[in-house]
Amino acid sequence: MNPVELLLVAVGGGVGAALRFLLDGLVKARVGRFPLGTLVINVSGSFVLGLVTGLGESGAIPSVSVVVLGTGMMGGYTTFSTASVETVQLLRSGKTRLAVLNGLGMLVVSVGAAALGLSIGRNP
Repeated sequence: MNPVELLLVAVGGGVGAALRFLLDGLVKARVGRFPLGTLVINVSGSFVLGLVTGLGESGAIPSVSVVVLGTGMMGGYTTFSTASVETVQLLRSGKTRLAVLNGLGMLVVSVGAAALGLSIGRNP
């Protein structure tokens, strides 16, 4: 990877993080306590990463685009650590069902979204 590509990955990460911050704030302002913003972010980011990866594998986009958009932007956009902390917070507040739904649900739905995006990307 050359210095320009590395810079593009860093910029993509910053853009992804800013998008995550904005979307999470919009969702929190409308929803309430359940961490729906993180769920929306991780599921949509998993889908986009799968799509970008599939498009790269099919040759529809160059590999540098996969790295910039996938590793950079979607790496900054998605957030496993926030999902983990929010799940633990739900557990600590006695909301065991919501914690299980959040933790396992996010994993299952995010993996499904990634698989769907990958499938679509491989067959543009």
